[in-house]
Amino acid sequence: MSKVDYTLKGYERPKLSTPNGEKKLLMHSCCAPCAGEIMEALAASDINTTIFFYNPNIHPVEEYELRKEENIRFAQKLGMPFVDADYDRDNWFDRTKGQENEPERGERCTTCFDMRFEVTAQYAKDHDFNLISSTLGISRWKDMNQINGCGERATQAFDDIAYWDFNWRKQGGSSRMLEVSKREEFYQQEYCGCVYSLRDTNRWRVSRGREKVERGVKFYQEAMDKLSVQTKG
Repeated sequence: MSKVDYTLKGYERPKLSTPNGEKKLLMHSCCAPCAGEIMEALAASDINTTIFFYNPNIHPVEEYELRKEENIRFAQKLGMPFVDADYDRDNWFDRTKGQENEPERGERCTTCFDMRFEVTAQYAKDHDFNLISSTLGISRWKDMNQINGCGERATQAFDDIAYWDFNWRKQGGSSRMLEVSKREEFYQQEYCGCVYSLRDTNRWRVSRGREKVERGVKFYQEAMDKLSVQTKG
């Protein structure tokens, strides 16, 4: 077992370098909790990073706005430029038609990632970025190979744009992601984002006698405080 303390308190962040010395990075972000640790690592490495929020899969629009505003809040704290991309959900529904009953990590997710990476790569091309990446891969709920495959496929359409497949989970990245979320009191979403993941999450909860997802009410620090009160009681 590693003796290195990878927590926020004990971890000395290494200086990251872009794959080919690129001067700036367009980072697709799915949400503040996934992005927080990655954004801090990039800031500590002095990598010129712009956050690109393009997630037309998130449903409903109120959930989309809440997740977006949390990400904007943290980007402003770090002084990172933030691009609020189009919420073209009709396009997303058209792209995923016929895949409504695909499981998590199935073909619908591939379609969804493809769509988001294609738009990210096109924005990079139009605004003089040579490198893109995404915060999606830090979550253990996601298939990193699936995500990286979509990212690499999207950049193949452009000769001068690369996809950075850095493993943001390594050396305690996923654990620090939760630490940052608790420290910043990020909104704690309880489903992946799309209407189908919300449906399936609620079906799973009901089958186990649990309440359905209540959107917009749970925040990381708040959850910790409740747990503390319950423990003390």
